[in-house]
Amino acid sequence: MDVRRKKYLAPIIVTIFIALYYSIAAMIFYDYNDLPFIVKIVLFVVPSIIIIAMMVIVLLERLREIKKGEEDDLSKY
Repeated sequence: MDVRRKKYLAPIIVTIFIALYYSIAAMIFYDYNDLPFIVKIVLFVVPSIIIIAMMVIVLLERLREIKKGEEDDLSKY
């Protein structure tokens, strides 16, 4: 396996696990029956979607850094 491919693998796996975690958490809390529909959406679904979207953006940024050869973010500072 290519060295660069190995470096791509870790951020992708972490992003997938975090996205699954927040998706499952949103589904579990969404089933809570005592809350009105709009409250469920605002409190559980929307934050989960935002967090997952931000994780994907950070993943794409990290993959671009790996492609450029920037191994360590701190080397810029």
